[in-house]
Amino acid sequence: MSETMSTTAISRPSALVPIDPDATERLGVTVIVPTYRRPDQLAGCLDGLVRQTLAPAQVIVTVRDTDPASAEVARRYEGALAMQVVEIEVPGQVAAINRGMDHARADIVAITDDDAVPHPDWVERIEAWYRTDPRIGGVGGRDHVYHDGVPETGERRIVGRLQWFGRVIGNHHLGVGPAQDVDVLKGANWSFRRAAITDERLNTRLRGSGAQVRNEVDFCLRLSRRGWRLVYDPLVAVDHFPAVRFDIDQRGSDHFHPLAQENATYNDTIALMAHFTPANRMVFAAWAFLVGTCEFPGAVQWARLALRGDRHAGAKLGATLRGRLAGMRDWRESPA
Repeated sequence: MSETMSTTAISRPSALVPIDPDATERLGVTVIVPTYRRPDQLAGCLDGLVRQTLAPAQVIVTVRDTDPASAEVARRYEGALAMQVVEIEVPGQVAAINRGMDHARADIVAITDDDAVPHPDWVERIEAWYRTDPRIGGVGGRDHVYHDGVPETGERRIVGRLQWFGRVIGNHHLGVGPAQDVDVLKGANWSFRRAAITDERLNTRLRGSGAQVRNEVDFCLRLSRRGWRLVYDPLVAVDHFPAVRFDIDQRGSDHFHPLAQENATYNDTIALMAHFTPANRMVFAAWAFLVGTCEFPGAVQWARLALRGDRHAGAKLGATLRGRLAGMRDWRESPA
C-alpha cells in the first residue's frame, strides 16, 4: 500500500494549468477574514485585498463583540472594499469562520488569516482555478511565513497529504513545483466552491477557545469524502506574519501548554477517525500510540524527544495520550 494513500482515491496530475481567465464568465469571490485583537495586522491584510488585480465581490470580517478596535479598522475599508463587518459573541476560529460562511454570497469562499497579506493576484488565481474543472471543491496555496521580518526558507514538493496510517504531511508554507491535488489545505490560505460546502461548516466539536488547531484537516477530509478535488498551487500565495494568539495555544516549542497539546491531539483524532475505514482506524491507533510524530508523540517519538533534551517530552506524551483517548472515545460515542 502506498504510504501517501488516503481512503479516497485522488488523481494527481503532474501539472495543472488554469484556463484563460477571459475564456469563460468570471465567478464571484467572497473573502472571509476572522480576526481578534490584532487591528494592525488586520489593516495589513485588508490593504492586500485592496490591491487585488481582481476585486473580491464581498469581504467579510468576523470580529468578536469584545473587540471594537478591530471592527473600527474593518469599517475604514467600507469605501475601498465591498465590506461587511459581522460581530460574533462566541470565541474561537471555528465559530468565526462558520459565521462568515453563513453570510457569504459569492460563488467562491476564500479564507485567510488577519496576520496574512494576500499577494496582488491571489483572488484572480483562486477564481481562475474553479473554472478549470467543476469537480474542484477547494483551492489553496503557499503561505510564505516570516519571522521578525525574515522569510522562512526551504522547499518541499510533498504537501498536504494524509498517509494511510494517519500521519498528516503539511509543508504548505514551503510548497514548490507544479500545482497538485492534495488531501488537506491550510487555514491561512484556503478557499472553497460555495456549491461544494453548501451547509457544511467547520466542526463545532473541536476543542480550543482560539485557534482550534486541525480544523482544516477535519473540514478538508469531509469534502474529500464527498468526491471534491482539493488543489494546492504555490502561486496562490499570501505572506504570513504569525502574530500572538490570545489563548493557551501559543506557537513555538517555548510556549508548550499541556491542555493546548491535548486539544490539538483530540481534534486530529476526531478528524482521522471519521475519515478512515475500520482497518485504517486500527492501524492508526497502533501507530499513534506506539510511534506518533514530533508534534503528536507516541512512545518512539517521546524517546527521541527525550534524547534530544526536550524538557517537555514527558508532558507532551501524557497530553497527547489523553487527547488520543478522549478523541477515540468521543468519536465512538458519536461518529458523525
